[in-house]
Amino acid sequence: MFEIEQKTIEEKIKKFVIRNDIPYIDLKWSTIPFNGEWGISVSFFQIAANEAKLGRNKGIPVSQRAAEISKQVKEYLGSVPSFSHIESVNAYLNLYYSTSDYAARVVNSVFDTGDKFGAGVPKNERVMVEYAQPNTHHSFHIGHARNTLLGESLARIVQFAGFDTIRASYPGDIGLGVITVLWAYNKFYRGKEPEGIHERGQWLANIYTEASRLLEPRDGETPQEKNQRELYDSERREMYRRWDAGDPEVRNLWSMTREWSLEELRDILRILGTKIDVWFFESEVDEPSKAIVDELIARDIATDERKSGGAVIVKIDEKLGLKKEKYRTNVILRSDGTTLYLTKDLALAKEKFEKYHVDRSIYVIDVRQSLHMQQTFAILRLWGFPQADKCYHLAYGYVSLPEGAMSARRGRVVLFKEVYNEAIQRVLKVIVEKNPNMPQDEREGVAQKIGLGALTYSMLSVDNNKDIIFDIDEALNFEGRTGPYIQNAYVRANSILKKYWAENQLSAGKNLPSFEFDYILGNHEIELIEQIARFPGLVQQAAREYRPMIIAAYVYDLANCFHSFYHAVPVLQTDQNSIRNARLNLVAAAKQTIANALALLGITAPEVM
Repeated sequence: MFEIEQKTIEEKIKKFVIRNDIPYIDLKWSTIPFNGEWGISVSFFQIAANEAKLGRNKGIPVSQRAAEISKQVKEYLGSVPSFSHIESVNAYLNLYYSTSDYAARVVNSVFDTGDKFGAGVPKNERVMVEYAQPNTHHSFHIGHARNTLLGESLARIVQFAGFDTIRASYPGDIGLGVITVLWAYNKFYRGKEPEGIHERGQWLANIYTEASRLLEPRDGETPQEKNQRELYDSERREMYRRWDAGDPEVRNLWSMTREWSLEELRDILRILGTKIDVWFFESEVDEPSKAIVDELIARDIATDERKSGGAVIVKIDEKLGLKKEKYRTNVILRSDGTTLYLTKDLALAKEKFEKYHVDRSIYVIDVRQSLHMQQTFAILRLWGFPQADKCYHLAYGYVSLPEGAMSARRGRVVLFKEVYNEAIQRVLKVIVEKNPNMPQDEREGVAQKIGLGALTYSMLSVDNNKDIIFDIDEALNFEGRTGPYIQNAYVRANSILKKYWAENQLSAGKNLPSFEFDYILGNHEIELIEQIARFPGLVQQAAREYRPMIIAAYVYDLANCFHSFYHAVPVLQTDQNSIRNARLNLVAAAKQTIANALALLGITAPEVM
């Protein structure tokens, strides 16, 4: 919030240091915890250490020299506008703000930018975030929801931080699993599909489960059962061969059933507030990836061993000159000429870099693919793409159930749509109990926001590296570190403002009185101002580290802080108008900041609960 003043100070310090023939390095600022005043601090230890390293400190110990520079800079600066005073303490230069000016600046910064409060300046870099990519011919389950919510939140954060952002999805729309559904549908279920987008998508998932049971060996199966199973498997693989050969009948069947899956996916993305900009499909990168193999062979990055019955491989460690095994040797084309996931990922990356001019590419893929992604990035470096160093795998842990791991093959999954519907119904029951006067036409919208907020926060509040045991009762618990608890802080702030507007016969919105913080602030006010001021810096940190959990943790802390303020600090009830006016504006600033932080997680707070 004081970036201009801080930059002015930096320029003055730089001018002083250079004028006095002291080797300059960039300064690193830190905030001074509130102790009657807010402030910022900078140390000259690194400048003194650099001077000593260059042999220009005349034998003076680094700590002593840093203290000298600090004192000299203080004298050079004198008094500085926007700062109440400056002090030199050993190697540190501390600059303190006027408390009332700082508090007002924080609140006014929120009002000046509104829903853009916390946003960063344009970074002149394009980021592509790849997520929301379940295989087709299945149904969207709660594990897919973790992937999608994580990717969408990250896309919102990096975009808000100032990066040009593209949202991309890469569904697996071909493979033996897809063909398994195609075969079973064609053989047993054709023409029996139910009506409804989600019903049809879930029906395909059930077909996959049933088909998997028919095709898996079973203990105690008879010779006739074994023959039947092997016949089914040969039929399935024949269908795959026909698809690969471009057979019109199989391709049309595949296109029709694939669209059923994509219809369900698009509707779930609508519910989650996700709009994908670019769709890539696995079926579309197979042929381009074979051309890439030829290029890598020609450039001596890949080795072709097919003449001796082998495959096309990349000896990554050897090509990178590594003595210890790290990336291993990878196959990029099988001996029969078919591609692998790695081959297709290389083709996809090439398109990202060349067609979409992506500078940073973020892959939201589960932790099981960690080595695969590192191998992909390593081959991209060998290939010569500078963007390879800015490729990042945002790995996330498994989502399992209390009774064990999920398995589509065994039909043991929790479908997102079922959980979402259940969440809405539970919230509606709470509304009837807690707020029976809420108009009937408002209840469904409020329940959707609270239910989805609960599910979203339960996924994003856990570090992406940790596994989640998904328990619907815990996810919908409205107490403690939950989405509804945070949403309720927004609602409470809104209720204070609505009451003020109603009492003063003002239209709701930005009709707030002018204010100054010209009184001694209480601890709850100080903490709330500090929390609001932290938001812009944490947005940058979350974007830099690719960690939505930073925002999830922050918005809980902010909401918790506001709840404490709400219970302890009178706003409309205070006798002094100047204090009431300041607190009203602080409440409005907190409400806006909560809304902005929740928006980065894909959560909307209702106006009432």
